[in-house]
Amino acid sequence: MDYDIIVIGAGPAGMTSAMTAAKFGAKVLLLDDQPAPGGQVYRAVESADERTDDILGIEYAAGRRLTQALRSQHLIEYVPHANVWQVTDGHEVGFSSGGSARLLRAPWIILATGAIERPFPIPGWTLPGVMMAGGAQALLKVSGLVADAPVFAGSGPLLYLVAYQYLKAGAKVAALLDTSIKSSRLKALPHVGGALSRWDMLSKGRSWMAKIRKSGTQIANNVTELRIHGKSAVNGISYQTQKGLSQEIKTENIFLHQGVVPNVNLAMAAGIEHFWHSAQLCWHPKIDAWGRTNVDGLVVAGDGMGIGGAEAAQATGQLAALGCLAELGKIDVADCENQAKSVSAALVREKSIRPFLDYWFQPALHFRVPSDETIVCRCEELTAQDIRDVIDMGIAGPNQLKSYCRAGMGLCQGRYCGLTVQEIIGQETGREPEDIGYYRLRPPIKPIPLDELAEMEADPPANEN
Repeated sequence: MDYDIIVIGAGPAGMTSAMTAAKFGAKVLLLDDQPAPGGQVYRAVESADERTDDILGIEYAAGRRLTQALRSQHLIEYVPHANVWQVTDGHEVGFSSGGSARLLRAPWIILATGAIERPFPIPGWTLPGVMMAGGAQALLKVSGLVADAPVFAGSGPLLYLVAYQYLKAGAKVAALLDTSIKSSRLKALPHVGGALSRWDMLSKGRSWMAKIRKSGTQIANNVTELRIHGKSAVNGISYQTQKGLSQEIKTENIFLHQGVVPNVNLAMAAGIEHFWHSAQLCWHPKIDAWGRTNVDGLVVAGDGMGIGGAEAAQATGQLAALGCLAELGKIDVADCENQAKSVSAALVREKSIRPFLDYWFQPALHFRVPSDETIVCRCEELTAQDIRDVIDMGIAGPNQLKSYCRAGMGLCQGRYCGLTVQEIIGQETGREPEDIGYYRLRPPIKPIPLDELAEMEADPPANEN
């Protein structure tokens, strides 16, 4: 089948892109690394029962309408369990599914790869029993399971949301340790006007906090130090606050979180230019209003272009598809621009609160750049001291460092260490992140068996019959 558009990722942005394109007669291939559509936000929404809907809220249940609409669209070929390991500037997508690899081409490719949680490298974070808050939420969505009396530690709206959802699921939350700092909140104050325009979202967050307090959960604010204890597994966590209060809490389950960042590995490996976002403290792809990039035919949508949330992701997905449709001649330019007006307006409204949140929950430097004994690269088991020792040799940046100590060369391809390594280099050399740069990523960005490559199917080049 010849495709007009290949969409990578079936979260809110990817599903909306695919459905918008198919509505105007475009043939779409939707590649999803999950077993069912929904992405991280609407994970397992199709199989969720009434109890799960009640625990996770109406925003989660609303995702079922998207998945149902997706399933009903005959012009969309949906491929689950699709491990995309390559996108080239020649509009070629390499992916594996069902034990075989394929190379396919399309005039337009939309990357809707979503977000990942920011690394939170503190002593003990690699011990069994430690999980990121997003992973804990995924466990709740997929299986309905909750851990016994966990401690939540970090900052960001998701930390409070998951703690609140755990309480609704009947779990006891031992403690919530908030690492947000006063200086970040002061930086958020100039953006309070945009936040007040979304009072509904602020009110929702305040409601979560109030119910967590009412539950009797121990809450510590202005936490400045965290250390997880245990040898073969977690047995506790100690903390210290800005006022000098310190305590150790016994627990076997710890959920960490300090925000989410765009999942840029595939976009970077495809040659898309990126810039450093000083508020979100991460890399964003350089895009226009339609999500188009410097690489012809490659478009980015959703949180992969900058963190904005599910509703904003859907709006960017729709804009990305409209732009592609106009280029394909499936819709005339005037109609495209007319339809985009209301979508763009909705996107502006959804993002109005974002600068306030970006600064209010901006993670502190001492939680982004760890102490010497802390493991930074989980794949290669490299500590911050290992990284600093290599930097002291005169290393210029992440790519040279990689060749000396293998940081970023493991299975995750830098997803769990890239930002940390970059900031350690910045701290040691006095340079800014945009001057340091990021890992130079090359395909395959995910592991692929050699036998799949050897037996790979490929579309013929465009100039062949």
